[in-house]
Amino acid sequence: MFSRNVHNPLITPRGVAASRPDFEVLGTFNAGVTTYRDEVILLLRIAERPLQTDPKCVRYPEMLPDGEIVVREVNRDDEHIDASDPRLIFHRRTGKVSLTSMSHLRLARSHDGIHFTVDEHPWLVAQPPYETFGVEDARITCIENTYYVNYSAVSALGICTGLISTRDFVNVERQGIIFPPSNRDVTIFPERVNGLYVCYHRPMPALLGSLNIWSATSPDLKHWGNHQVVVTAQDQGWEAGRVGGGAPPIRTPQGWLSIYHAADPNDRYCLGAFLTPLEEPWRVIGRSRTPILAPEAAYETSGFFPNVVFTCGALLQNDLLKVYYGASDEVIALAEIPLADVLASLADTPSKT
Repeated sequence: MFSRNVHNPLITPRGVAASRPDFEVLGTFNAGVTTYRDEVILLLRIAERPLQTDPKCVRYPEMLPDGEIVVREVNRDDEHIDASDPRLIFHRRTGKVSLTSMSHLRLARSHDGIHFTVDEHPWLVAQPPYETFGVEDARITCIENTYYVNYSAVSALGICTGLISTRDFVNVERQGIIFPPSNRDVTIFPERVNGLYVCYHRPMPALLGSLNIWSATSPDLKHWGNHQVVVTAQDQGWEAGRVGGGAPPIRTPQGWLSIYHAADPNDRYCLGAFLTPLEEPWRVIGRSRTPILAPEAAYETSGFFPNVVFTCGALLQNDLLKVYYGASDEVIALAEIPLADVLASLADTPSKT
């Protein structure tokens, strides 16, 4: 359904400098998006790791309690280590998990939404104790001239959702943790509904239940309640593994449009869409039966973690929906579709979760 931009991928690790000389950039992906003044702003997730000097070993970052980042090293052949997943190291003796990279958030700017200049330095870096593994997957929502950025705060304590605010993308105010572990993929609505702030979020139950999209309301963006399930993973097919929030909801005459992600049991990530009434954002009235964007291009099917398309932000400009998405956990790409085409694809979808 989508038309991929001919300049894809728009941003790659090769064009981005690491934050320190002994690190390398692995991924520039999963970016929040908004407009500020006359520019399109991307808030990129930059995944870095220490330079790998010995193929028999894995060097990985670790943040100490005081915030200092040190480099650790393990042998790939160590029977007490499982480094088969490129994203993490499992320590069999202790059950501890270490990430092979650490992410920060960095700004990229563009006047045409295609050709971006990436800042040389991080915009938001991790802080202890809730971000010792990094900050990831920013989503930007503008409410009454303030930009609210929620992101995944990752540490040994679990995956939380943090919130920061800014009016100019220079001065930043941390608002703290708004969802405790394990919860991620939060998308905040750009306006209040019935006097309350609204968001979608994705709890991650450990014992029972599947990975579904829930709604919540808040009087102040910090204290959330009235949780209701909105979209559930399916028994089979492209949504059988999990579903989760993608871009913050977009207001249309027909209702709130949300672009979300779904994965099958093989971790193939696709994008879908669902629609809710403007006054009832917890009630689905239309939903994709098949993916609206699936990994097909070479930069989507190969890379650091292949067969992934994953969005954290979209723009609606002149009735054209522009979805910025991470591909293979490595690059940023852009796909576009007329809003009417997305809505038409949902028109005959029965109301369901």
